[in-house]
Amino acid sequence: MRFAHLILDPHSAPVLVAIDADRYVALRDLGEAFGTLQHLIEAGDAALERVRAAAASLPADAWKPVADTEHAPAVIGAPIVLAVGLNYDEHASELSLDNDSGPVLFSLFPNSLGAHGGQVPLDAEVSEEVDYEGELGVIIGKPAKNVTAEEALDYVFGYTAINDVTARNIQFQEPQWSRCKSFDGFTPIGPVVVTADQIPDPQALALTTDVNGLRVQDSTTGFMIRTVAQLIASISQQATLLPGTVISTGSPGGAGRSRKPPLYLRPGTEVTVTIEGIGALTSHCVEA
Repeated sequence: MRFAHLILDPHSAPVLVAIDADRYVALRDLGEAFGTLQHLIEAGDAALERVRAAAASLPADAWKPVADTEHAPAVIGAPIVLAVGLNYDEHASELSLDNDSGPVLFSLFPNSLGAHGGQVPLDAEVSEEVDYEGELGVIIGKPAKNVTAEEALDYVFGYTAINDVTARNIQFQEPQWSRCKSFDGFTPIGPVVVTADQIPDPQALALTTDVNGLRVQDSTTGFMIRTVAQLIASISQQATLLPGTVISTGSPGGAGRSRKPPLYLRPGTEVTVTIEGIGALTSHCVEA
């Protein structure tokens, strides 16, 4: 299944919906009172199966057009958003950073989560070197601690697309990377979360990023240094990954900093991250 949070009218809070192509149905209309995807994940496999069965039995005219709505972040209220740096050799090389020691792990502030079709505010006084990074996002479905790589994918609820927007000047000024990637709106996520059964192999997905229509990243998740399963196994050692935890798995090469001249985001720039089997996540850069 595919899930999203949609704003059905300008004065309403986001509503959890199931998505079928360009149509949606609110879970509350399926008799399932889950306010967010986080609540559904915490309810477990039985709740997901109820939702799946209810959606499958709906008549065609019960679905409504997504075009009449506005997206909210595909993830709301996650226990934590973790990001993995330098998980593609080409990206590590273009930034001249070492990725030999193990996964580079950092957390992202919840205020950074943004929506498909939403805005990324840019403050030139803070940074004129704001970069894009298209990444595969993984959502954990049940508590994961000390799991092995062989069993790790059994703990995945689903997958999404992420743009890990980064203020490069701050990234290279400070010894940690959380702040430079956690400004308001710097983590667009969505447009949907696709359940794991729809993505049989997370290491076989095409991933592209376009900036104002220019293809700047064109790769596949098969080039990850550490697979999704290996990342979950590593991060979960003596640290329980709670249901709803988001892991952004790293960006392939093609970052704006590496281009000559550099291609940084500016007010008016449109960025689209597209991942096979998930969809296209578009963001609009604006002046803060």
